Amino acid sequence: MAQQATPQITRIDRYVYEIPPRGEMRVPARIYADEEVIQALTAPATQEWSALQQLVNVASLPGIQRAALAMADVHPGYGFPIGGVAAFDPSDGVISVAGVGFDINCGVRLLRTELARADLAGKEERVADALFQDVPAGLGSTGELRLTEQEIDRVLREGASYAVRLGYGTPDDLTYIEENGQLAGADPAQVSRTAKQRQLRQVGTLGSGNHFVEVQVVDEIFDEEAARAFGLERGQITVMLHTGSRALGHQIGTDYLPILERAAKKYGIPIRERELVCAPIDSPEGRQYYAAVMAGANCAFANRQVLTHLVREALRHALGVDPATIRTVYEVAHNTVKFELHEVDGQRKRLLVHRKGATRAFGPGRPEIPERYRAVGQPVLVGGTMGTASYVLRGTERGMRETFGSALHGAGRATSRTKAKKAFPADRVVHQLRERGIIVRAHGRASISEEAPGAYKDVEQVVDIMSGAGIVAKVARLRPLVTIKG
Repeated sequence: MAQQATPQITRIDRYVYEIPPRGEMRVPARIYADEEVIQALTAPATQEWSALQQLVNVASLPGIQRAALAMADVHPGYGFPIGGVAAFDPSDGVISVAGVGFDINCGVRLLRTELARADLAGKEERVADALFQDVPAGLGSTGELRLTEQEIDRVLREGASYAVRLGYGTPDDLTYIEENGQLAGADPAQVSRTAKQRQLRQVGTLGSGNHFVEVQVVDEIFDEEAARAFGLERGQITVMLHTGSRALGHQIGTDYLPILERAAKKYGIPIRERELVCAPIDSPEGRQYYAAVMAGANCAFANRQVLTHLVREALRHALGVDPATIRTVYEVAHNTVKFELHEVDGQRKRLLVHRKGATRAFGPGRPEIPERYRAVGQPVLVGGTMGTASYVLRGTERGMRETFGSALHGAGRATSRTKAKKAFPADRVVHQLRERGIIVRAHGRASISEEAPGAYKDVEQVVDIMSGAGIVAKVARLRPLVTIKG
């Protein structure tokens, strides 16, 4: 992207900044941030590939509602900033590859156990070895599931429920997955044979990059009522999974870029950055891409369901834990696009909401939330870094009004993977983490350097911004003990 002038930014609340509409912008661009985050976003070195300019581009798309939104973990992505949210009216709005991303339905699942921190003392290495052995990970990794193309089609239609029918987990898991682990509208016919072939042996694999399995301890509770509802207490051992749709999701994005590029030209939609190509929601191209994304999302739900089973088995092997005592707290997706009902200007409207590196964060009372959690709001899972902390938050009524029930998804990168590999040698990172009582196992040295804690923003800071703005509320903080990387 060519370097452009930094847009004018106005502070409208303690943690809320806006770029007023100008030029072709149809709505404001809103950023949840503090002064430090704004300074980083406007620094001269960031302007060649600018998250703010990408947000302005999103604010210029047809049919966008209320504002183009950036969460506190925002950083540049392909065409659409990571940490970005945009909702569109189906009558005149668009669907965009960039608004979903290439790792369709990358997401996080949190498991709670009946173990206390003392139960793990002296056994961390054993647990690390078992997870490293039992959970397939790394670039191009393959799992124990060997599927035919016909079976892949069932995965794409049925999501996590198909994995449960195969014996990977229980129906209770499905209750605590966003959309019960199965999105409607999926059509495997809109997914290429190449994408399906790439996934035949990747269901039940972790992959590489920022994906992980992490054993954690609940080290602080901020909201006792919500923590009780979620089944969390201080000193409890939890396990967090972070992965997505693997090769299939990436191939869907690759396949549809040229299709939506042609559609954008066909329907006269200005292209401001290649990956921001889009099509009208109700066009043939828009409907095809939506159906393919739903299929990719269902694949990711199934993937995390199989991984949940493998984690349970690993803890049984390492500690003799009964798998039935390891329960799903919740699973929430990022990198999604979904039809949802929201209030805009006092009217209830059906909107197509893109969340790119942002999670759904519905407030209390929404029927989509499991009944057990409905009074306090949806659990929001924020994956930190392997050297800091992760968070469990909950959605709020203010978040429903301001962000279409959306929130941050992680700490957010502070430096590129290329720079991180040079700045954070793998051996040094592993040694420093071990000194702090954190054990790391990785299938590749590069992933340790690329995902070093120093490569990310301060997760405490970005969580404080979002909770300070009232978009979410803190429930619990989780400290890492054992991390498995691809």
